[in-house]
Amino acid sequence: MSARTRAAKPPAAPPLSKRPVPVIFERGAPGRVGYSLPPSDVPEAPLDEIIPTAHRRARPAALPEVSELDIVRHYTALGRRNYSIDEGFYPLGSCTMKYNPKINEDVARQAGFARLHPYQPEELVQGALQVLWELEHDLAEISGMDRVTFQPAAGAHGELTALLMISKYFEDRGEHRTTVVVPDSAHGTNPASAAIAGFEVVEVKSDRRGNIDLEALKTALTPQVAVLMLTNPNTLGLFEEQILEVARAVHNVGAQLYLDGANFNAILGVTRPGDQGFDVMHFNLHKTFTTPHGGGGPGAGAVGVRSHLVPYLPVPTIERDGQRFTFDYARPKSIGKIRAFYGNFGNLVRAYTYIRSMGPDGLRQAAETAVLNANYVLSRLRDHYDLPYDRVCKHEFVLSGRRQRDAHHVTTKDIAKRLLDYGFHSPTIYFPLIVEEAIMIEPTETESIQTLDQFIDAMTAIAGEAETNPDLVRGAPYETPVTRLDDVAAARKPVLRWRP
Repeated sequence: MSARTRAAKPPAAPPLSKRPVPVIFERGAPGRVGYSLPPSDVPEAPLDEIIPTAHRRARPAALPEVSELDIVRHYTALGRRNYSIDEGFYPLGSCTMKYNPKINEDVARQAGFARLHPYQPEELVQGALQVLWELEHDLAEISGMDRVTFQPAAGAHGELTALLMISKYFEDRGEHRTTVVVPDSAHGTNPASAAIAGFEVVEVKSDRRGNIDLEALKTALTPQVAVLMLTNPNTLGLFEEQILEVARAVHNVGAQLYLDGANFNAILGVTRPGDQGFDVMHFNLHKTFTTPHGGGGPGAGAVGVRSHLVPYLPVPTIERDGQRFTFDYARPKSIGKIRAFYGNFGNLVRAYTYIRSMGPDGLRQAAETAVLNANYVLSRLRDHYDLPYDRVCKHEFVLSGRRQRDAHHVTTKDIAKRLLDYGFHSPTIYFPLIVEEAIMIEPTETESIQTLDQFIDAMTAIAGEAETNPDLVRGAPYETPVTRLDDVAAARKPVLRWRP
C-alpha cells in the first residue's frame, strides 16, 4: 500500500448551511482594521484640547478589530442563514410575509421620496402630499369609508387611534359608554387596545360554525357598550355569515362597529366594510398592500371612518384646494396628533404603488386567488389533520394537530419543527386560541400550484411520520443550523451580548 493511500482522510466537514457562524469579535485580530484614512489636511491638536478628560472613556471600547473582508464574509454568512420570501414559501401569508412586488420598492426608494425631510414646507412637498391625498381617496373607495388617516404606525396603533376617536365621539354626544365587546377569536391586540383606551372588555363566544354567537352578542349589547371590534373574515379564516344582522344589533344600541382589517387581503375588491355596516376600520397597509414587514416592522396602520367620525380624525388631515395640497391642523374636535409627522411615508408610497399597479381588477383577482389557493390546500389536507370548522374558507384556514397529539404524542409544535426539515417556513401555530393544537395556514395569492403541492406533500408526509415514527417528528428539526431550542431558557435567559 502506497503512502498516498495510507494517508488518513480529513474529517468530514459539516455542510456550509450547518457550520457555526462565529460572532464578529471572533473573526478579528488585534491591530486589524477595515478602513484607511487620507492624510489630515488640518493641523493636529492634542486630544485633551478637543475632548476634555472628563468626557472620555477610561478604557478603550471593546470593539471588533476586523478587515473589510472579514466584515463582508461575516454578514454574508449570516445573510445565508436567513429564510426569506425571496427564497421560499411562507405558509403564514399576509399575516407575516406575503410577496412584495419589487416595483413597490423601486418607487419608494426614488430620491424624491426617500430623501424628503418632514420639516420641508408644503410648497416643496406637493408631490408627496398628492400621493397621500390620492392614496386616501383610493382606500376610501376600496373600503366604503369617507376619510382615512395615515398617522398610526401599525395595526394595533390604528386600533387605539380608532377607539380614542370613538371615545371622543360619545363624549361629544354626552354619553358615557364604558365597554368594548370582542369575540373569543379576536386578535390579542383588540382587548389590549381597548384597555389602553380606558374601556372594559367583554368577550363573546363563537358559535359552532365559527361565527360570533349572535344571541350571546345581543345579550352583551347593553347601553354601556361603545363598540364591537370584529375581524371579518375572522381569525379562523371564515366570513361572518350574519354580518348585516350583527351590524343592525350593534347600531340598535347606539354602539359603533369596528373592523380589524388584518384579514382585508381576503375581500379586497370583492366587498366593502362600509357596505357591511362598519363605522370605522384599520388597514394593515404593510400586509394587504405589501411592504416587507417580517420581524416586527415597519408598519402602516391607516384608519378609515364614516362621515360622523371624520371630525375626530388625528391632525393634520391633507386637503386639496384646487391644484394645491395642504395640511389642515384647524380641526377643533380632533383627538390631536398620535404620532410624529405624517405616518410611515415609505410604506404609504409602497401601498400607493401597489394599488395603482394592480388596478381594481388586479386587486380583486389577488383576493380571489388567495381564497382559491387556501381552499385548494385545505381540501387536500383535510383527511390528514383535524378540521375544527368544516366550511369553505377565505384566505386562510385553521387545522388542528389534536389527532396526532392524542394518538401519537406528536404536538403541533413538533409538526412545525419537522416542516423546517422539508425546507418550508413553519405556519402560525397555537392561534387562534379557541382551536386546540391550532395550525393556521395562509398560502396567499402569489404561490404556484407546484409550490402548494410541495407543501401539501410535506404536511402529508409528516402526518404519516407521526403515525409510523413519532420519535422522528418529536426530535425535529435535523437539517437546520440550530436544532430544537430550550424555549424557556431562550425566553428567560437570553444571551444577547458578547463578552470577552
